Amino acid sequence: MKDIAGGCHCGAVRFTATVPDAVEVLDCNCSICAKTGFLHLIVPHADFRLIAGGEALRTYRFGTGAAAHLFCGTCGIKSFYQPRSHPEAWSVNLRALDEGHGLAATAVPFDGRGWDAARAAL
Repeated sequence: MKDIAGGCHCGAVRFTATVPDAVEVLDCNCSICAKTGFLHLIVPHADFRLIAGGEALRTYRFGTGAAAHLFCGTCGIKSFYQPRSHPEAWSVNLRALDEGHGLAATAVPFDGRGWDAARAAL
C-alpha cells in the first residue's frame, strides 16, 4: 500500500489516499467520462482524505442524480467524485494525481452507456 496525492488544476482542492501499488482503473464510455477522459481509481471512503478545498467544491448531477460529480468552482476540474456504481467509495481521476505517483495502473473498459449490465458485471 502507498499514499498518493492529487487535486484540481488551480490547487484549491487537494486530497490524499492510500491505495495498492498496482491498481485497476475503470475506463468508462458514458457521456461525461468520454468527454472528460476520467479514469476511475476506486478508493474506499476510509482510505481517502480531503485535505483542502471542501468549500471550493461544486456539485453537478444528471440522469438518475445518484452520482455527485464534484468539481472545483475555480478551475472546473473534477479530481474525484461520489460515483453511482460504488456508493461506498470515491472515484478518483487517475489523471488528477500528482506527477511521480508511481502507481502501476491497468485500464479496464467499463460500459457506462450500458450502465446496468456493466454494474452487474463488477
